[in-house]
Amino acid sequence: MQPIPLRTTVIGSYPFPGWLEFAVKNLHEFGNADKDEMIEDAVIAAIHDQVTAGLDVITDGEQTRLDFNLSFYGYLRGIKENTDDLRRWGPAAHDQRGKNSIVDSITAPNGLGVVKEFQRLQRLAPAGPTLKASVPGPYTLSGRLLPNAQYKDRYAITEALLPFVKRELEDLVAAGCTEITVDEPSMSCYAYKEDTKRFVDIFNRTVGSIQGKCRLSTHLCFGNFKGRPVGYRSIAPMLPDFLDLKIDEVHVEMANREFAEVELIAEFAQKMDVAVGIIDVKNYYIETVDDVVARIKKCLAFIPAEKLAIAPDCGLSQTARWASRQKLINMVRGVKKVRENL
Repeated sequence: MQPIPLRTTVIGSYPFPGWLEFAVKNLHEFGNADKDEMIEDAVIAAIHDQVTAGLDVITDGEQTRLDFNLSFYGYLRGIKENTDDLRRWGPAAHDQRGKNSIVDSITAPNGLGVVKEFQRLQRLAPAGPTLKASVPGPYTLSGRLLPNAQYKDRYAITEALLPFVKRELEDLVAAGCTEITVDEPSMSCYAYKEDTKRFVDIFNRTVGSIQGKCRLSTHLCFGNFKGRPVGYRSIAPMLPDFLDLKIDEVHVEMANREFAEVELIAEFAQKMDVAVGIIDVKNYYIETVDDVVARIKKCLAFIPAEKLAIAPDCGLSQTARWASRQKLINMVRGVKKVRENL
């Protein structure tokens, strides 16, 4: 059970400052020391916004990542970026995301880089908030890699990646990380058409060695590239099998779906805590404090406060910083208002 009722948290990502977006497109203009300074400054900015909002749990905003998972391919050996057959024009959407060809056995000789991110967060964050690291799970991470003769389908690629993710999780715990989210949105997106028992087996084998050594959660959503979902947006296909995930907390997307199927959080709550998406990251409507209060009360009809955490639907990387900042501020204010009347 979570440490405090209605704990406020985030998924992981936070919008890049505008100057960082510019710098990423002009890296040739900067030296290595300049780049290190930019990374630290961006993380400091993300920490500042989260701490100022008053969150109980913060991250580094994933300021060193390209998307929440694509940058991890930079740590893999045996793959090569493939730009063939991509749609380059028209409305930006998931079919414009790059894929990679597998050209040799996949290895990750230097890990996945999350430990370094977490150690930077430890060094820069103030005392008080819980520090959380987010890591993409092997099934989601496999999604931008193309099968070949050696790795015949997505599941074969997933099995090749699983040991690398598992080792990164173990190294995070060894580095002192007490809260970890394993992002597996691909599992929730495809639960309606894939073997959910197989998904659960993959997930549990990935996290098995760190169970009980940290607060472990998973993030399940329906996609947010360029603010657009990609999956069939229903929680029902995940049940009952996802109740067997070996986690302390599950995060479910609700605000963007107008709280459809909110009653199903009661089923998850039988086995784990539930972090509910109260803030819609795909919408530029800024939720008021009263909106947040009403949404929390809607959830409390199905789950006790001590098992309910409050969060945005998804990572905030696709939402403008000014909007992200105010959404988080109002989210925390709404939570405090509800806590006062518990």
